[in-house]
Amino acid sequence: MVRDDDKTLIRGDKLNDEKIKVRITETGQTIDVVVLHKRADRIEVVLGSGVHSVRCSLTPNRAALAYVGSAMGREIVYERSQAQVRADIERANPVVRDFRR
Repeated sequence: MVRDDDKTLIRGDKLNDEKIKVRITETGQTIDVVVLHKRADRIEVVLGSGVHSVRCSLTPNRAALAYVGSAMGREIVYERSQAQVRADIERANPVVRDFRR
């Protein structure tokens, strides 16, 4: 990962500047995080920037109404359901379909 001067995340030749808002449950504070990978079963995000950035995996909770994860001992929550995230992914990439073999 390389950071550009305009603070966008560059992975190879592909720009990925999608950001989502997550809530820190302990304080109730909401922060913007950069999305690395987004699938219906897992969302990988980066908190912070530069040397002090932290990666975190968010997975759906039991009811599939939110995504939860832990970073540096703090619980973070992305308050969108698994169905909403799946719809977002399909809207962003209409050609990509989930198929089973």
